Amino acid sequence: MPDQSPIAATLFRLLKELRSNYDHHVRELGLSFSRARVLSALMRHEGATQAELAQAMGVEAPSLKRQLDLLEAEGLVERRGLPGDARKRALFLTPQARVLPVTGYMDSIHEKLVEGFTPEEQAGLHDALKQLADNAARMNQK
Repeated sequence: MPDQSPIAATLFRLLKELRSNYDHHVRELGLSFSRARVLSALMRHEGATQAELAQAMGVEAPSLKRQLDLLEAEGLVERRGLPGDARKRALFLTPQARVLPVTGYMDSIHEKLVEGFTPEEQAGLHDALKQLADNAARMNQK
């Protein structure tokens, strides 16, 4: 008999399992989930300002600031002035952060998650998940 769970319940289960796996992995690196997430995002958006990174991550700037302060204190993130605007600071990874296998983990988890799916099925799944995320975002706007 097919599983009759609501899609949302299945997604919550998926997120719980992914979060648990990711938490375990980053703890081994000496990071929290939040700080590892910031490093992963910064690897893709290096040179962004705090506001730009917060927008890319979909988080509030004050929450991000706390994580950035901790990462800077740990020697993993560096803030540099932007030429032409002394008020803004660009964010960069330090050499110490670059050797952490945070993004490699994301690549590895992707491969494990889509195991058994054809490239066409992967594309369709990606499109469906993106549509679900867009629909959920619209629900939050009301």
